[in-house]
Amino acid sequence: MTNDTGGTPNFATLWPTTIMQLRLPGADQANPLIAGLIEKLDTARGDMTADYLDGNLLEHEHPAVGWLKSCFDRAVLDYARGTGVDHDLDWTIQAWPNVNRFGDYHNLHNHPHSWLSGTYYVAVPPQEALPQGRSDRNPNAISFFDPRPQANMLAIRGDQQVDPEHRVQPESGDLLIWPAFLHHLVHVNLSQQPRISISFNVVLRWRDTYLP
Repeated sequence: MTNDTGGTPNFATLWPTTIMQLRLPGADQANPLIAGLIEKLDTARGDMTADYLDGNLLEHEHPAVGWLKSCFDRAVLDYARGTGVDHDLDWTIQAWPNVNRFGDYHNLHNHPHSWLSGTYYVAVPPQEALPQGRSDRNPNAISFFDPRPQANMLAIRGDQQVDPEHRVQPESGDLLIWPAFLHHLVHVNLSQQPRISISFNVVLRWRDTYLP
């Protein structure tokens, strides 16, 4: 668009989709404790990763889980402030652990009925010694997709609309938060070591003050 004085163009970047990534301080000490807890839970519940609505990991009394909950709450507040939301919010977080072994992955999906979604990576296997196969595989990566269908159909080289996929190769200790409506998938684990993560949804307790 252009302004009315002098013909100098003004540019508006519309409808941004914000993904936040950070490395949690203290993760190196906490992750082995959290991994041990999740492996015990996985042994007791054979369908734990798929049955994500059965319980809330953040309600566990383990001290490392208490640390993680405080980190999640702080990260949600940082996300809100970083996206321009500067008023009081009241939320709850529902979290579930994932243990992905060799060949496991998560299909394309989003998280309805939530404000934000996120994943914390407890243990990400190394990428060395992959089995023979295609060179374009992205084991253990997470991919996010443009929420505007076919927005890249007329894009040209240099246009930031060309690639509808944003891929992140996480490491142990990384926390990602994104809008819950955003479609994403998790690439296959091709290591004999499990990929352990904790996914979560941030659900707002409604207040009329949230209305724009």
